[in-house]
Amino acid sequence: QVQLVESGGGLVQPGGSLRLSCVASGFTFSSYVLSWYRQAPGKERELVATIGSTGGATNYVDSVKGRFTISRSNAKNTLYLQMNSLKPEDTAVYYCNAFTRILPWGQGTQVTVSS
Repeated sequence: QVQLVESGGGLVQPGGSLRLSCVASGFTFSSYVLSWYRQAPGKERELVATIGSTGGATNYVDSVKGRFTISRSNAKNTLYLQMNSLKPEDTAVYYCNAFTRILPWGQGTQVTVSS
């Protein structure tokens, strides 16, 4: 069955870095445009970054441009999000999914940015 497993979150101070991973199984990973989403307490889930099926095209929400980098390994069925210069407002649960949100959601990984 389709499964998305996010990891790599944690508690980090403002200005710090984290690298999130999303290991996928049960579907043809290389055929999908994939995205990272996040959901902060009391807020709707928002799109953060998107990457094309071959990794050649990326797009970011304005609030993370220049700080976050999305990448993928189709050989490893894994999606990544490198997050640098983290801010308290980046605190959220982070999820991966297809850009169309068509896949079942995983459990997410908690990112907390706090001093």
